[in-house]
Amino acid sequence: MQDKNMQEKMMNAFTEQTKNMYNPMRKINALLVENMEKMTDFQLEALKAYSQMGLTQMKQATAVKDADGVRDYSASQAEMMSSLSKKVLEDAKTMADMSMEFKGEIEKIMEESRAQAFSKTSEDKAAKPAAAKPAK
Repeated sequence: MQDKNMQEKMMNAFTEQTKNMYNPMRKINALLVENMEKMTDFQLEALKAYSQMGLTQMKQATAVKDADGVRDYSASQAEMMSSLSKKVLEDAKTMADMSMEFKGEIEKIMEESRAQAFSKTSEDKAAKPAAAKPAK
């Protein structure tokens, strides 16, 4: 009977340890999927915007018919390059912000995991001496 109780306690402890070990990995995997989705959406939107800029420039180039058209097109090129540079910088900042947010979330999960492991270890150490001391 006591063997069965001991086996049950060991299995329960093993199950709890496994749950504690895999819980941070599960959270990190969920965070990875969420982050990949955000990044993919952002990149698709950026690609759409850059493609639209390129198509607009091609349409303007095909509309050039004379010297005045060339002048206007050249002026619009400089304007477009300015807005493209601005968009690239904004997109780079957005990507950096998303990466920093992701890093912060990972660190938060790791800190929670560390704190949980430390508190569990402290509880185990506090419980063992009390259980190990023989009664006088």
